[in-house]
Amino acid sequence: MEEVRRVEEGWGDKPPRAEEDDGNNKNNPTKEAHEKEDESKERLTQHEESAPLIKPKNKRVAALDAFRGLTIVLMILVDDAGGAYEKIDHSPWNGCTLADFVMPFFLFIVGVAIALALKRIPKVSHAVKKIVLRTLKLLFWGLLLQGGYSHAPYDLSYGVDMKYIRWCGILQRIALVYLIVALIETFTAKIRPTVLGTDRFSIFTSYRWQWIGGFISLLIYLIITYALYVPDWSFVVHERVGATRYTVKCGMRGHLGPACNAVGHVDRQVWGVNHLYSQPVWIRLKVCKGTWADKPPTWCLAPFEPEGLLSSISAILSGTIGVHYGHVLIHFKEHSERLKHWVSMGLILLIVAIILHFTDAIPLNKQLYSFSYVCFTAGAAGIIFSAIYILIDVWGIRLPFLFLEWIGMNAMLVFVMAAQGIFPAFINGWYYENEGNSLVYWIQKHVFNNVWHSERLGTLLYVIFAEITFWGVVAGILHKLGIYWKL
Repeated sequence: MEEVRRVEEGWGDKPPRAEEDDGNNKNNPTKEAHEKEDESKERLTQHEESAPLIKPKNKRVAALDAFRGLTIVLMILVDDAGGAYEKIDHSPWNGCTLADFVMPFFLFIVGVAIALALKRIPKVSHAVKKIVLRTLKLLFWGLLLQGGYSHAPYDLSYGVDMKYIRWCGILQRIALVYLIVALIETFTAKIRPTVLGTDRFSIFTSYRWQWIGGFISLLIYLIITYALYVPDWSFVVHERVGATRYTVKCGMRGHLGPACNAVGHVDRQVWGVNHLYSQPVWIRLKVCKGTWADKPPTWCLAPFEPEGLLSSISAILSGTIGVHYGHVLIHFKEHSERLKHWVSMGLILLIVAIILHFTDAIPLNKQLYSFSYVCFTAGAAGIIFSAIYILIDVWGIRLPFLFLEWIGMNAMLVFVMAAQGIFPAFINGWYYENEGNSLVYWIQKHVFNNVWHSERLGTLLYVIFAEITFWGVVAGILHKLGIYWKL
């Protein structure tokens, strides 16, 4: 019966062997063999009818969780230590810093997860319902955390004036990209190949609709960015005494500078200037610092939405590239085949981005989410994901990256509690005599800043140990308890 079980589960390579002749039917060995074979087949049939259906478990690719955890860690690092170390903070305009990799890394891994989650779709209507519901959840949490309602972690007040609520944000962009990419993956399920052709480009042609969707979004972005006329526009700066209105002179097309680009114009028209991010990173540009003799241009004080509508349309291509990496993971079973495809595509994307940037054709720009920026960050994501895959899934070096896996498996929890500051805001709510005398402030000052005699270094160490390491341990405990927060 053991051999029967192994064949049923896919482990054996031959049917059960007929029992050996016991010598009682030596005169008719052929007949006896047939009887034994029939008896064995009958037992096998009975066993198959009575035994429960055993489904082989899919082996989890640990690199997916580790990459997702790495992205969360990068986000915490650049958000909370970027003020002390400006070089890792977002680039003021053209260029790419460590912080600028966070958003496209999120979209890349979302794409990979979509390909794996929608590998089999028993019922399209059910899948669409789940996709729409998850999109609405992402939008809800995005508005709650980044719309202005929460002022965590240091301002203990809450609430937002609806006249100035910020409609866009990180989770809102992820929601849009997820919705479009997942719907394309779902509606093309019936024409999805089970086996790829022998052509080296069959992985692209078999999923042509996914690529068509990605390139249509890119085409829409490029046409609007370079063809849309941007007129003069104005904004109001509210001060303690009164308010001042400023006007920005534009009247041009295809401009890629901070003041007169089509990305900002679309957001001002769709959302309204009051609903954009009020502290854009371009304030760190040299021209915006100015002097008494040379005052900065008025647009330096203006709001700008880094996760706006038009730039989010361009970001769909980041998710599409991630989906492609997921398709490679599904169809290519050998490590060498997967890595060959991933690394080669990553290098090609990096080369394209570098050429576009250094020829000034399309500069790298996170705020505009330019095409070169999409290629550069997606290429980097592909290379880093491949490296993590080699270390963890190929070489089996898993222990040093367990905390990344744990964080990746509970990414939403760590994002909300740590990256968005909800947990330290809760701790800050318990203070003595004044709001500045709380446990978080005390730890920052006495355990890190005073010990190292440097607020800059103390801030970095606080982020590494009191935030990243702390949440790595918490995520590990939750993993052991089987507790996960998923949308």
